[in-house]
Amino acid sequence: MIWTLEFETKAKKSLKKLDASTRQRVMSKLALLKTNPRGVDAIKLVGSESWRIRVGDYRIVYDIHDEVLLIHVIKIGHRREIYR
Repeated sequence: MIWTLEFETKAKKSLKKLDASTRQRVMSKLALLKTNPRGVDAIKLVGSESWRIRVGDYRIVYDIHDEVLLIHVIKIGHRREIYR
């Protein structure tokens, strides 16, 4: 099954601000999410319905909507800022 990615405006802006090599690594992780949103790297956040994956020092926070095969990307950012 192929899942659809949907981005929050903040997530799109954060992705554009990343340097080219980091952006490429994030995009490759997002491509892997499209086939398995609960993959090996995915961790469910405590006290929330959101999930996160690591890409070096960066994190991608997202929600999974099983009924419509949708991955809603909420935030993309550095680990020191992402959970604030």
